[in-house]
Formats: sequence, structure tokens, C-alpha cells
Amino acid sequence: MPLVIAISAILLFGSCTVLKHQPVYQSIFNGINLNGWEGDPAYWRVENGAIIGEVTPATILKRNTFLIWRDGTPGDFEIKLQYRISARGNSGVNYRSEKIDTLLFALKGYQADLDGKDKYNLGYPRYSGQNYEERGRQFLALRGQKTLLTFGNKPKLLDSIGNTLDLVKNIRPNDWNELRIVAKGNRLQHYINGVLMSEVIDDDTKNRKMRGWLGVQVHVGPPMKVEYRNILLKAL
Repeated sequence: MPLVIAISAILLFGSCTVLKHQPVYQSIFNGINLNGWEGDPAYWRVENGAIIGEVTPATILKRNTFLIWRDGTPGDFEIKLQYRISARGNSGVNYRSEKIDTLLFALKGYQADLDGKDKYNLGYPRYSGQNYEERGRQFLALRGQKTLLTFGNKPKLLDSIGNTLDLVKNIRPNDWNELRIVAKGNRLQHYINGVLMSEVIDDDTKNRKMRGWLGVQVHVGPPMKVEYRNILLKAL
């Protein structure tokens, strides 16, 4: 076989192999029950194909609690899901997180924050899309920020993704929205309805986490309700 033809065949075969093994989204919630998840049944249930997290006057929380996916600790991944949250709701999706040994259904780690529009009488969600580290370094990037994290320092603003009031116009209060998280290496991106809301470059090698547990949250505060459905995970 001539050398040029042989090289072309190898390149073609290689490209086909790459395409064949491209990662794909896989559902991690069956829409029927909480198989594969663990959490306090006082706060979590399934209705109409969605995970419901609800705090009622009879079940007011003393600390945040999570519904945790049991079947893996993703490192580099994308996750996308649909969520709907009540006006005074406060929730989020945790990832690359640690379990707290001394507390039941508690997580420490990165969180894509989600909230309802009227909790602070602002008329719009205050925190949705930001990156907040639960039980850790706290505010890592606000909505509209791209930040760099280094050990012992406050987050350094690298760039503005957009004005927070302009970005929030892409979020539909009291309706279904799509959250997408992209975690690749030390770069963490949060999108809502296809719009980048925050980005973190975590160079803090002491405190950053490169893999860990996934979970969804109900937060301390007034009665609230959050719904999650169509939860899809793709390894990168």
C-alpha cells in the first residue's frame, strides 16, 4: 500500500474511532422514584416525573439538607437539568462535593446556586447562576463574573460576563429553566437557559476538588418548593 494511502487510512480510522467513543448524556433520574439517590424523605419525593424538594411549616429546617446521587463521584463532566423553584425558594446543585461524616445528608463543595425571585423583595432571583462553595470558601463567583481562585486570597475578578440584571432576564421566575454545569479540570461554568452566568478558574490547589458527589439542596429558611427533572450527566 502506498505510504500516502496508508497514512490516510490510519487518519480516517482514528477519526472514526474518536467519533464512536464520544461521550453522551445519560439519565441519572428515572422520573418514577428516587432509586439511585439518598436523602431525607421528609423533604424529598417524586411527583409527575420530577424530584420535589419541599419545606413546609411542619418541616422547617435547622440546616441545609441534600438529596445525593449515589452512583458515582464525577470529575470532569457536564450535567444539565430542568428546574422550577417557588418565589421564596433557595436551592442549588452541588458537585465535586464531600459528604460530612458527622451530619446526615450534608455536602461540602461547589454549588450552582438557584433561588426564587421574591426572597429579598428584589423582584428577580438574587443568586441564581453564581458559584457558591457550601461549607467552604463561600462566594467564588457572583452572577456575571469570571474569577480566579488562589490559596489564601479572595476571588480575583478576571472578566465580566455581563451585567447581573441583564443576565437575570434570561431566567424565567416560577417556570421551568435549564441549568447546565460544565466542570473540566479547574474550570467551572454555570449556564442557565444556554447563557453563561458565572465561571471559576480554581488554582487553589489546597482547597479545590477535582471530583466528588452530586446533590440537590433544600435550604434553611421559609417554606419553599423546588422541582428537578430530566437530569442528564455526561462524562468528559
